[in-house]
Amino acid sequence: MKLSGLQIFWLIFTFETGNIILLTVGPVMKEANQDIWISYLIASVLGVLIMYIAVKTALLYQKHTLIQYSKLILGKWLGTVMTLFYFVQWYAVAGNILREFTDFTISMLLPKTPSWVFFITMLFLLVYVTFIGGIEGIGRCAEVFGPIIIFSVVILTSFTIKEFDITNLLPIFVDTGLISIWKGALTPLSFLGESAVMMLMLVSFMDKPENAMKSAISGLVCAAIIVSIVAVCVLLVFGPEISGDLRHPAFDLVSYLSVMDFIQNLDIIGMLVWILSVFIKLSVYFFLSCYGTAQLLKIKDWKKVIWIVVIFYFMLAQFVPSISYTFGYMKTYLVYFVLPINMVGIPLLLWIVGMIRNRKKSPA
Repeated sequence: MKLSGLQIFWLIFTFETGNIILLTVGPVMKEANQDIWISYLIASVLGVLIMYIAVKTALLYQKHTLIQYSKLILGKWLGTVMTLFYFVQWYAVAGNILREFTDFTISMLLPKTPSWVFFITMLFLLVYVTFIGGIEGIGRCAEVFGPIIIFSVVILTSFTIKEFDITNLLPIFVDTGLISIWKGALTPLSFLGESAVMMLMLVSFMDKPENAMKSAISGLVCAAIIVSIVAVCVLLVFGPEISGDLRHPAFDLVSYLSVMDFIQNLDIIGMLVWILSVFIKLSVYFFLSCYGTAQLLKIKDWKKVIWIVVIFYFMLAQFVPSISYTFGYMKTYLVYFVLPINMVGIPLLLWIVGMIRNRKKSPA
């Protein structure tokens, strides 16, 4: 299984775009109000920094995954303990996203469909793409889905221009303040940091690891730009008060659109962006869970673990409360635990200790 630099770009772009658009605009607007664009700007800059640290860490041991080089850097026992933090994230994220995807789809499209139908359908697709193609197959899917997402978002945002009210941008900074803007930035930053965690594992699968930094940061920046544009469009149309009270303001914006009183119901395009992005994100997490678990347990054929992991995913999604992702998981575990520990703390520790170890091994 080998990934090209282009596949890494599309993986990160697709992985990030749909989920951040749907799940972060409302919470950020509630904190930052009309200064939401500043929050996204701060999150984007810090997200690039986190990605830089993660890729630099992975490049220290290009032929090893996070599960392997954490032990080489920190020792067998401490390295294993560090990786357990990531396994908790991989499984917890997947269960919450699967539940959020199901609840959202049921509420918007198929209100009478049992949730287990969506669980099984999505998990079947995850098993198929992972078993047949592995991470390379997921990368190829991202190459197809990524351009579709860009085209869809550009078309939808262009339709909102006639509804813009520039006064919704004012006043800048005065009514909000630095603390509220910073709080608003933490939510999208925690989402952008997820792709950095992904790169800690995926650099070892690249055919040319030296292209990892350029591809990863490019994908992250493009995703951040698209998301920021959508957030500003929501602000210019609905204003900060209405947007902050909506759970999914970006989707509500799409539902609100009407082109020449003829083209309506464009929310189906928004659903397409959401579903494609969710599929890639869940596929990546599913692969990381399966491959990482196999390496941790020293199982040679990692595909055998698929059948165990899929059961865990189903159980997690089944027992997660329907509102936990947005109002619990995202605002507590993801922001206050995963962001400082998994996305910043551990990669920074591995990078610093790894560089010291490599210098000691290199001849004087």
